[in-house]
Amino acid sequence: MTTSTNSKRNEHHRWQHARDLFAVMVDRDLKILYKRSSLGFGWALVTPLLQLFIFLFVFRQVLGTQIENYASFVFIGVLVFGWFQGALGMSGGLITGSKALVTQPGFPLTLLPHVMVGVRLFHFVIALPILFGLLWWQGIRPSLPWISLPVLLVVQYLLIVGLAYPLASINVIFRDTQHIVGVLLQLMMFLTPVFYSLETVPPPLRPWFYLNPMVGVVQSWRAVLLDGAWPDLRVVASLLVVGIVLLIAGRRIFVSQSFRFAEEM
Repeated sequence: MTTSTNSKRNEHHRWQHARDLFAVMVDRDLKILYKRSSLGFGWALVTPLLQLFIFLFVFRQVLGTQIENYASFVFIGVLVFGWFQGALGMSGGLITGSKALVTQPGFPLTLLPHVMVGVRLFHFVIALPILFGLLWWQGIRPSLPWISLPVLLVVQYLLIVGLAYPLASINVIFRDTQHIVGVLLQLMMFLTPVFYSLETVPPPLRPWFYLNPMVGVVQSWRAVLLDGAWPDLRVVASLLVVGIVLLIAGRRIFVSQSFRFAEEM
């Protein structure tokens, strides 16, 4: 009984230590990112707002897109896909850019993808008040399905971390990975309904679009925020399963390759 109790106590301490270390490292990375910056965290809002204005001008004013509440429609896509793109764009250099931590004995390297995704999540969260204000300005009020938003956050978090693990480990050996990922993410944005409606895609092609997990994520956010509807349970459940599988498989790849990180640096 004593051995079992001690084991549970040690496990609890390990989890607590990991949580504390995660919080400290996210805070550290944010401070380093915006050190001596005049705008500070305001820079996290510059890119999505610029994208919003560009898409509004091009698609609303130039091309005459008639999507209802288009400003909110686009901003949801920009923020949701931006978290995905920003985090995975950084994942390639996660290990190669952390030599001091990689060579530090006993440091839990498996925590690094979570820290990186957590930093990008912070950027996402601080932009949400602007989105909510935009929705209110366009006459959209909170509804009961909004309580499902934390579930969508968790699903997207699992998807991103699950992909970040293998990308970070592969880039240690094949350094072109981060550049290839950057190009693929740029192409992927055009295959995700960020600035256009999925309804404009020919029906025979739509099932192929759903192979891109971000299509289901973006559509779920819009269903909740714009339509006041519950997200499609089948889509969310499928994405959750995919996220868990990616996390487990990606972490195993990362751990199996981690013994080579220090010697490849």
